Amino acid sequence: MDTPTSVTNSSSLQISHFILMGLPGIHEWQHWLSLPLALLYFLALCANILILTTIQNEAMLHVPVYHFLGVLAVVDMGLATTIMPKILAIFWFDAKAISLPECFVQIYSIHCFLCMESGVFLCMAVDRYIAICHPLRYPSIVTDAFVVKATGFMVLRNGLFTIPVPVLAAQRHYCSKNEIDHCLCSNLGVTSLACDDITVNKFYQMILAWILIGSDMALVFSSYVLILRSVLRLNSPEAMSKALGTCSSHLILILFFYTGIIVLSVTHFAEKKIPLIPVLLNVLHNVIPPALNPMVYALRMQELRLGFQRLLGLSEDMSTK
Repeated sequence: MDTPTSVTNSSSLQISHFILMGLPGIHEWQHWLSLPLALLYFLALCANILILTTIQNEAMLHVPVYHFLGVLAVVDMGLATTIMPKILAIFWFDAKAISLPECFVQIYSIHCFLCMESGVFLCMAVDRYIAICHPLRYPSIVTDAFVVKATGFMVLRNGLFTIPVPVLAAQRHYCSKNEIDHCLCSNLGVTSLACDDITVNKFYQMILAWILIGSDMALVFSSYVLILRSVLRLNSPEAMSKALGTCSSHLILILFFYTGIIVLSVTHFAEKKIPLIPVLLNVLHNVIPPALNPMVYALRMQELRLGFQRLLGLSEDMSTK
């Protein structure tokens, strides 16, 4: 049963928890969505664990591009795990109550992992740019130390820049309504319930999006423009095809990730008219990329595919046939 809404006649009292109502407009039958969401979450965990295990066990995959792929796998699992257990608890057990600290931690985790995923895509774009545009200098620039430094920088950047989001949300005063028409704690969804002014929250949310994700997106697509220009200068069709093949899987996932963010931003303005669409897209954008990324890389990267086959014992079976 739902926890009673904490309503008080005195605006000086602070509520103790929020109620995550789930998907707006379909509360009665939203539990039917739990099965595909649970399958996506299970697929994301298994596929990313398989990628990490394969990279760990295969010596030929101990190179920078696969190290970045391993970091992406960890980020994907963290992003999906941040939201999916609570969503499934809401759908299966009607566990809609969430304490304020838990909600603010979820806000921080979502922002941190999303920005981290964007940062890893930027690192991978730089890796592909150097490999294609400056192949002779690649071994001396993109080393294991480079991977460690780039990953450490992204962790620090995204970890520190996203701290103000939950801190500012926690400083707001929540004195009346505590029902959130969502199945996760989104920053704007939570702060919209505050009894005081949230202008600074909206402003920092916008600044964070432009500075971190916006700059990452601009640099990523700039890298691919330079890559495309370099590839078009190649006289050999075979060399051109090989160069494009090395970054095609990365480009597919980048387009999907940033397109999803842009669509989310656009549909947010229509939230009052069609509240279900942005909420559902928000959930799917946090669980589909973690499940999709490993499959695209497995299909497009031959070394990783061969590593999967050896790890699962499929290569021997195929050779015997």
